[in-house]
Amino acid sequence: MSKTELDVAPVTDREDVEFNTVDPRRQKRRNRRNILIVAAVAAVVALIALLVGPSMTGSSAPADPGSSLTFEQIVPLVVLVLMFIIATKWPVNIGVMGLVASFGIGYFMLGMDDKEILADFPASIVLTIIGVTYFFSMAQHNGTIDVIVRNCVRMVRGKTMLLPWVFFLVAAGLTSLGTFSPAAVALLAPAAIGFAYESRIHPLLMGAFIINGAHAGGFSPLSVSGVLVHDIAMENGFPVSANALFVASFAINLILSILTVIVFAFMGKLRTAKGEAYAEAADTRSTRPQGQQIYTLVLIGVMLFCALVLRLPIGFVALSAGLLLALLNIKDQQKFVAGISWSTVLLVAGMITYVSLLTHIGVIDTLAHMALALGAPILIALVLCYVIGIGSAFASSTALLAAFIPLAGPLLSVSSLSVSGTVAAIAISATVVDVSPFSTAGALVVANVKESDRTRTYKQLMMYAGAVVLIAPALSWLLLVPTGIM
Repeated sequence: MSKTELDVAPVTDREDVEFNTVDPRRQKRRNRRNILIVAAVAAVVALIALLVGPSMTGSSAPADPGSSLTFEQIVPLVVLVLMFIIATKWPVNIGVMGLVASFGIGYFMLGMDDKEILADFPASIVLTIIGVTYFFSMAQHNGTIDVIVRNCVRMVRGKTMLLPWVFFLVAAGLTSLGTFSPAAVALLAPAAIGFAYESRIHPLLMGAFIINGAHAGGFSPLSVSGVLVHDIAMENGFPVSANALFVASFAINLILSILTVIVFAFMGKLRTAKGEAYAEAADTRSTRPQGQQIYTLVLIGVMLFCALVLRLPIGFVALSAGLLLALLNIKDQQKFVAGISWSTVLLVAGMITYVSLLTHIGVIDTLAHMALALGAPILIALVLCYVIGIGSAFASSTALLAAFIPLAGPLLSVSSLSVSGTVAAIAISATVVDVSPFSTAGALVVANVKESDRTRTYKQLMMYAGAVVLIAPALSWLLLVPTGIM
């Protein structure tokens, strides 16, 4: 985790001063970080050796073309590892590296032109981040977010630790009614992160609860992902209970949220000392919106209506609302455009473009077929959960669901595994890891924290996402596959 992808904060915090002073706590953090880097590199090298090993031995058995990685697939994987190492050690935006690597490998190694390399450029995600951060930078500037935050504080009457759960339920309600998960996070993150600062709740905790809540309702029978998984399963001949999928997703995200609170409490990170004076002063300020704040609240209501009822793309809606609000603040246009999280845009665009290139050359597909060759059905299900979970941390969950759900067909046809349980475990593993800062939801959380905290939040979110990627697929598999509960 580096000072990379997001704007590097000015050195003003106590943790960041005195570069020449040896701080035992900082040294311990560095040692832990170096151990994690070494462990991660060792794990990747071991994985590559395991995958490539059979093809480099003198075995006389005929090789299955889909059972091992080719040279063209290994090189981009090694480049991906190098990108993470560089981004960990130096403040280089990994999204820029992803775009450059896409060009280098795609053009010189694979013979692709620029249109082919950018065929899967995440224009919709980029537009969502630009539109939402543009509008809410103005809402933050004119005090509207502050008014919303202070009213939230009054609603809970001092019981501020209830608010993460309130946002969890609101996000779940939005997605269960059909709002796409990134859109729900985009709508809620500005107010929720603002409230976190107001009440001294750790912003990472609040962000995790919004994302978990969005995923909790993300597989309802009315949701985009729920309909997608159900339809793909039906088309491949293994029907899945839509209601059971929804309940399973809600339960697992609820469990992850509870575990998150326990871990944050154990680490003493539920609260943050930052913003304490700001929170104490909040009681003396008015909670009634005035002037432009009323206009901004009306625009937020219109955005909700357009996204939830009319199903319009949130990126275009947010840009339109931002333009209407900008017409009242002609003199401050440069501030509003500067409020767009351009570093986050680069991060997401570069990584998704590069992982799409990996998908194009068959890396994801090869890994999935290698998993199917393991033999034991229950073990194959676990491997599929991890493969789709790790892949989804960097790529489109929807695209990976469309690719991986059909791969469960051969597994389910030759085993007694629960159809609904196995498909639900794979589907939930694909979405629950979207707390990664490389995903839309994670990127939106980072984009909505204070500029001075973005580097720190990015690092913390990387570590949190790593823990989720490690635990969540195993949790989904353990609760849904061996038990046959669905």
